[in-house]
Amino acid sequence: MPVIRSARTTVHEIHGARFTPHANPRTGSAELCAWRLDVPAGTRGTAHIVSHEEIVHLLAGAPDVVLDGERSTLAPGDTVIVPAGSSFCLDNPGESAATAWVTTSVGLSATLADGTVLAPPWAN
Repeated sequence: MPVIRSARTTVHEIHGARFTPHANPRTGSAELCAWRLDVPAGTRGTAHIVSHEEIVHLLAGAPDVVLDGERSTLAPGDTVIVPAGSSFCLDNPGESAATAWVTTSVGLSATLADGTVLAPPWAN
């Protein structure tokens, strides 16, 4: 039984946010990836287009999400379904950190506004 201990995960920091992967091919998952996303207060997100559907479930905080140009403020317990090919950004303008659980399929990549394609190691 694969058990991923939080103390043994590799933390990645990019664009002011912290990604802590728990499930991906490196940890034994063949099809799905899941990670904890921590976004400090006052962090402006980076808009990107996702190659695969993502599910973002907010655990704490009140960040803003912008999905294909539509902005919404989240509350703990809210879930955002980000369709493949959508433009997505998560901003945390508030005074407290935001924490979310993110799930997607293996192979996710993100295309930034300048055309740079990122294939994050926590999703591949």
